[in-house]
Parts: sequence; C-alpha cells; structure tokens
Amino acid sequence: MRTKGNKISIIGAGFVGSTTAFALMNGGLATEIVIVDINKNKAEGEAMDLSHGVSFVRPIEITSGEYSDTKDSDIVIITAGIGQKPGETRLNCISKNLKIFKSIVPEVVKFSPNSILLVVSNPVDILTYITYKLSGFPSNRVIGSGTVLDTSRFKYLLSKHFEIDARNIHTYIMGEHGDSEIAAWSITSIAGMNVEEFCSTCPNKCDGELKYNIYKEVKEAAYTIIQKKGATYYAVALAIKRIVEAILSNENSILTVSSLLKGEYGINDIYMGVPTVVGRDGVKKILEVNLNEEEKTELFESSKVLKEVIKDSKI
Repeated sequence: MRTKGNKISIIGAGFVGSTTAFALMNGGLATEIVIVDINKNKAEGEAMDLSHGVSFVRPIEITSGEYSDTKDSDIVIITAGIGQKPGETRLNCISKNLKIFKSIVPEVVKFSPNSILLVVSNPVDILTYITYKLSGFPSNRVIGSGTVLDTSRFKYLLSKHFEIDARNIHTYIMGEHGDSEIAAWSITSIAGMNVEEFCSTCPNKCDGELKYNIYKEVKEAAYTIIQKKGATYYAVALAIKRIVEAILSNENSILTVSSLLKGEYGINDIYMGVPTVVGRDGVKKILEVNLNEEEKTELFESSKVLKEVIKDSKI
C-alpha cells in the first residue's frame, strides 16, 4: 500500500506525455508518476531519465509499467494517440485515435475507478466525449485540456502587442480546440477595462485588423509549430500542469477545459472548451460568460462542427 500522496499516471510516452511528466515533476505536484506506453522501452527510458533528476526536486517516484501499475491513480492523463501531421487538422486524427482509446479507457477505469481522467490527445473535445462514454464516469471526472493552451496563446499575443504582463490579461478562447474556436473579445479585459478602453490609454492600434490577425495567429499556432519542428509539446505540458495543479490543490480556478455542456449556451451533449470552475472533483461548475450575440452564434456553430464529427464517426 502506497503512502498518502498524489499519484498521477500518464498514458503515452511521446513528446507530450514525457514533457508533461517533466513539468509535473518540476512543479512538485505528485509523489508518484507512472508512465505507460505501447513502446515499453520508450516509457522505461523516459522514466529513467526523469528519475536521475529527483535530487533536484521534491521527493517523487517515477516509474514505467503496465496498466496495473496505474492502480489507484488520482489523475490519469491520456496523451497517447496519433498526432497531427503537417497540413492535417486536429479533426483528421479522429479515426486513427478512436480505436486506440477503445483499448486504453477500459484498462484505465479498471484500475483507477475513482480517478479523474484528463484527455489531451487530439481531437481533444471529441476524444474527451468518447472517454466519457467509454468510462461510465460522471462528467465532472472526465475533462479535456480544451482551450487552456489556446487561451494562453491569446494572452501572450495580446501581451506582446500591449507590452504588458500576460498574467494581467483576462480573456478566453472558447469552443473547439481547433479551427472553429472563438476569441471572446467582448469580455476581454485589462486592468478592469475592455480592449477598446485600454487602447485609449496606449498608442498601439486596436482595430478590427488587429483582432483578426491575433485570432488568426492563435488558431494557426499549432500548424506553424508543427511545420517548423514537427510537434507541439512544451506549452501544452505547462497547460496540463496548470489543470492538474487546480485539481490537486482544490483551487476552484476558472480554466477553459473541455467540459460536457448540458444546456449552457443553448448547447447539449458535447464537450467544448468553456470557462469552468476546476477543483478536487474535477468540474465544479460551468460558467456562462456574457458573450455578445455574434460570439454566441460562433460558439454554437463550433458545437455543430463537433457534433457532425461525432455523428460521422458513428460513436
């Protein structure tokens, strides 16, 4: 029987899985991390490499193993799957990853029936919905990384434009973690002012062209990175770390994780990235923020895109 602490299992030892393990280890968020991958040598190598740095961080045990080794995990993070290739959308990955998830989820559930499942693999909204259906877990304990990373990208680009700390910008990217996502400009605030008000205090322009260019750069960021280096993993690992931190510390933080909508924004039975209160039991509450009418319509259209994919996939 293990000593009391936080046990996190990561399914998938690829770029995202291994970088996530590093971020969690460095953040001191777990006392035990288990890495599982179909490529057992890769998982073992990652665990060994990480373990050699334990003298630099808080006490932690990092191992690789089988699904049985994930037993009694507090959080299981699923990063396994076939990643995006250059020129491929996240939704293109669904057929390849559906079969993989059908083999993963039942094994995870068997050994950690009280865990929180955090899905990261793409298309994350669809695969989180699939995980919810396959697991039989209540929806609050099945969440996706959603648009947490997209929101960070949005804040970063605004911080560059306005030359202020990204942590002082309050805004969201919502909807699909993908091409139909929306930027919530109408509720974006800096120092208690909306974007237009803040623009009046600085020389940088704040017109429609700026908004379009920043949104376009956020939406296309992953494609650009994949084209240049083959994959994205550093920032997403930090996004995962942030979600895990909110869960384990019972922060009740507001993050745009992928949550199951049950009538919020007029949308039902789909997972999307929306502002969500996240705590020790996963999703505590979905917040219906005050979007303008155009943004509400765009969010609803984003949900339709995801529902069509689910319908076509015959899930």
